[in-house]
Amino acid sequence: MVYESTSAKQTAQFAAELAKTAAPGMIICLEGDLGVGKTVFTQGFARGLGIVEPVSSPTFTIVQVYEEGRLPLYHFDVYRIADVMEMEEIGYEDYFYGQGVCLVEWSSRISEILPEQVLSVRIEKDLERDFDFRRIIVE
Repeated sequence: MVYESTSAKQTAQFAAELAKTAAPGMIICLEGDLGVGKTVFTQGFARGLGIVEPVSSPTFTIVQVYEEGRLPLYHFDVYRIADVMEMEEIGYEDYFYGQGVCLVEWSSRISEILPEQVLSVRIEKDLERDFDFRRIIVE
């Protein structure tokens, strides 16, 4: 599926709609360059789960846990992960195989520990179309 967005608001709305299909144990691998809108997507996804508290990127904490929605959301940012052993130290398996939804930014950095069944979301800019244009590819 390919969705084209022309604003951060549209990106967040698309993610909120996607969240309505979320089920326990779902892992979403979120990829895209710096500043492409991964956090905007995550904020919309959280809103779609019914999470109202502020959502920010866990760049330095690696994982943020939000439990107030329809399902718990485990938001990972593994950009700073140097070795997958760091993921073991934080107990990633409890999150990946738990009752919530995992959204993993920069998931390609930990591809060797990801389960086979994941939903891949890639966000791309196209500055020739517009500064705010984003192509969101879901596989």
